[in-house]
Amino acid sequence: MDNKNSNGVENNLDKIRHSLAHILAGVIKQKYPEAKLGIGPAIDNGFYYDFDFAEGRAPIQEDFAELEKEMRKLIAAKHSFIKEEISANEAKELFNNEPYKLELISELAQGGENISIYRNGSFVDLCAGPHVSSTAEINPAAFKLDRLAGAYWKGSEKNKMLTRIYGLAFGSKNELEEYQKIMGEAEKRDHRKLGKELELFMISEEVGKGLPLWLPNGAFIRKKLEDYMYEKEYNQGYKYVYTPVLTNKKLYETSGHLTHFREDMYNPIMIENEEYYLKPMNCPHHHMIYRNKPLSYRDLPLRLAEFGLIHRFERSGVLTGLIRARCFTQNDSHIYCARQDLKKELLGVLDLFQEVYADFHIKDFWFRLSLPDFNNTEKYGDIKNKKMWDEATQAAREALEEFSGKYAEGEGEATFYGPKIDVQVKNVLGKEDTIGTAQVDFYSAGKFNLVFTNQQGQDEHPVIIHRAIMGSFDRFFAFLVEQTSGNFPVWLASVQVKILPISEKFKDYAGGVFKKLKQEGIRVELDESDESLGKKIRNAKIQKIPYLIVVGEKEMAANQITIENRGGGSEKTDVDSFISRVKKEITERS
Repeated sequence: MDNKNSNGVENNLDKIRHSLAHILAGVIKQKYPEAKLGIGPAIDNGFYYDFDFAEGRAPIQEDFAELEKEMRKLIAAKHSFIKEEISANEAKELFNNEPYKLELISELAQGGENISIYRNGSFVDLCAGPHVSSTAEINPAAFKLDRLAGAYWKGSEKNKMLTRIYGLAFGSKNELEEYQKIMGEAEKRDHRKLGKELELFMISEEVGKGLPLWLPNGAFIRKKLEDYMYEKEYNQGYKYVYTPVLTNKKLYETSGHLTHFREDMYNPIMIENEEYYLKPMNCPHHHMIYRNKPLSYRDLPLRLAEFGLIHRFERSGVLTGLIRARCFTQNDSHIYCARQDLKKELLGVLDLFQEVYADFHIKDFWFRLSLPDFNNTEKYGDIKNKKMWDEATQAAREALEEFSGKYAEGEGEATFYGPKIDVQVKNVLGKEDTIGTAQVDFYSAGKFNLVFTNQQGQDEHPVIIHRAIMGSFDRFFAFLVEQTSGNFPVWLASVQVKILPISEKFKDYAGGVFKKLKQEGIRVELDESDESLGKKIRNAKIQKIPYLIVVGEKEMAANQITIENRGGGSEKTDVDSFISRVKKEITERS
């Protein structure tokens, strides 16, 4: 939400949200005096506060109404928010029974920063602000406590898990209700909910958190996505490879992953006194394939592709179905080219993005040119070689401008080996997500001594483009589920047509229709159950099958079928016309 009014003047919404976090903390300390305070910032839809409750004493969702009631009493009291600056020693005395606040105070004292506190009513908190001047500025009808979650202190799994209470807060009651309406629609579209209802995938605690199991319906659609990308990439000169999921430590020392990516990797596995890691990236393996034999400029560009299974250590608190998982399969490729061909290859990647997304009717996407933050020297490889970074960035920027793609720049979002072009979309919550990427790498060829013989007979390092058009198949699949509400287009649906005979008398006629559709390559099922027609239709609609064919006495007499459309309505037609229609939809991916 835009926090500016029609005159472009910043309004109080962030201050209101931050102030509500303090008001919540004040109420919690009244009702649960033994609770220890963590932190409580404003966020893009409201606020949260982290607490350390005594075992068995944390509030539950059913307590929210009472907590909200007490918060509204404090708001009605029109308390002022008063800022004070105090010494570190004074702050330690004030928060002597708050271990998390004491830890923050010690850190602030080491940095030589002033210690600021805010008082409102009887509650005092360690805080840099800002806040509203008085609770009178807060609309008591425009906030609501939302949910509970677990959150590690300072985001590290090495620390204690605290209880996080989230709240929603907006400028008006109407805005709050509109947001709740959007969230309700998003909940219906949640790929985890639909994944269970449509039997697409599952996650079993016995297998492990973040390790999805693909069920037949979902596995079929994922295979269609893979087949689609294989055909697209093969026709554009990509060559497919396979690489192992387990790799010797030495490879990741060379690539820089153990330096820059270690926290996202699993712990090593000892095999015959050597350390091995589960693969977090495909690129180092593709570099080894490139180095397998001498190459010349005539062999470039070399486009290596793989549907590569990788494993990353995602913390349990951020796992989100297929969107954030601990293993997933990338639609990965690495293009090795001469510098003079870099822009041409980038334009080819941008064209492929556009072509693929058009086939999936993804229209409202844009690009983010993700750049390094040169102040963060530890995050990036060879960050002192600014000339290298500038050249890579300029190539990406020129390609975007020639492509005429809508793009913005984002500092600090680059990979450790180079800038990247990320493809951004809005998810069903209206938030920005990345679904694809193309990364420019001047760094890795030198690390791996990757060379080709140029036209002058000299060794030259290639430039590498790391690109994933669909990102990971898992995440792209989740995006499609949510965007379509599980109503997959005909060409992707695991079952395209279901035939429903009205009664036993028409099973032979239904069987003939089934056989004809099957012979034409249409994915069709015949419901031979003894259920009523109404129940058959309801069951098929729950499965979100694109087309239902109903056959009874009238249809058999006229040698026709009745089509029940997924979007509503019905029509009669002959079988051949229906087959032509479905085939056209499949061919055109409509």
